[in-house]
Amino acid sequence: MESKTALITGASGGIGLELAKLFGRDGYNLILVARSAEKLKQVSAELQGQFGTKVNTIALDLAAASAAQVLCDRLQSDGFTIDVLVNNAGFGAHGEFATMTEAEILGQIQLNITALTHLTRLLLPGMLARRSGKIMNVASTAAFQPGPLMAVYYASKAYVLSFSEALANEVAGSGVVVNCFCPGATDTGFQKRAGMENSRLFKKIGAMKAEPVARDGYRGLMAGKTLVISGLQNWLTAESVRFAPRRLTTAVSRWVAEKVK
Repeated sequence: MESKTALITGASGGIGLELAKLFGRDGYNLILVARSAEKLKQVSAELQGQFGTKVNTIALDLAAASAAQVLCDRLQSDGFTIDVLVNNAGFGAHGEFATMTEAEILGQIQLNITALTHLTRLLLPGMLARRSGKIMNVASTAAFQPGPLMAVYYASKAYVLSFSEALANEVAGSGVVVNCFCPGATDTGFQKRAGMENSRLFKKIGAMKAEPVARDGYRGLMAGKTLVISGLQNWLTAESVRFAPRRLTTAVSRWVAEKVK
């Protein structure tokens, strides 16, 4: 396992950090990508001290248009071979689409969709040539229904789910695993950045802890599963959407996202 390297985006906290711990525990070398160099430095010291694994960090905002190519050029120049790609970086923004800023709208599309797709395209051919590799694309249970008040975020995660399942079919039998990981509401920095701390979802319904959520995703990836939904309640909710009228599903999504006192 010493020669195996996992690249994890959005690795400075939350699910990304917990996934990094799991890979580090199992002897993977780590390349961690996030916006904050300071946070990455702290995470690197923690992981190296805890697991003795080799950790490289790259401070990069993947919401920039050329970021995926810049990252892969850096990996190539430094001689890294990526055995596992975890596309975890992403964010959401709460509010009505008509009043949301263009930066929030396009930033979500760039990070949640474009960067994920571009990184996958750049790293997948090498995995196929080696007939070995794993890709985890982190979506959300939001992928299974429309999401009023978070319309772009929900739609972006629906893309990740559809893209990942199709790609998994294309590479079947190649030695490469493509996995879509769908957490539900999780207690991370996501809700604060999205402006959802006072939403019914986080304030009344509640969220799972990041550690067990990441563990579910990691186990599913290692087992070669195409789709992993963390938590029985989240699984039941995602499955029920298939049978409920779309209008009702959309109304429930809005109710969950609404802010409460």
